[in-house]
Amino acid sequence: MNLSLRSRKLLVPLALVAAASLFPAAVVLAAKHDDHVAARELLKRGEILPLNQILEVAQRRVPGDVIEVELEHEDEGWEYEVKVLTPTGHVRKITLNARNGAVLKIKDD
Repeated sequence: MNLSLRSRKLLVPLALVAAASLFPAAVVLAAKHDDHVAARELLKRGEILPLNQILEVAQRRVPGDVIEVELEHEDEGWEYEVKVLTPTGHVRKITLNARNGAVLKIKDD
């Protein structure tokens, strides 16, 4: 099968969309390359909850597909920011206390 250059360019994004539908939870820890190491240490010390617990809380509050997760240190302590694509197509951002999972804020993004 001979595809034109334009057709081949479209196949890659469609394949990525298909893969994303199989793995809806994309995790992004911003800033340094070693963020996963730092997050593991915070988890070991009990300073943050495991990501699966945070995602359960987020999904109960805002159903949909998780499209991004960030772990950030704020003045009040560590926070998870979870972005969810709702079934209606809106993106909502849920901010949670990373230590206890309390929902601090929900807003449209």
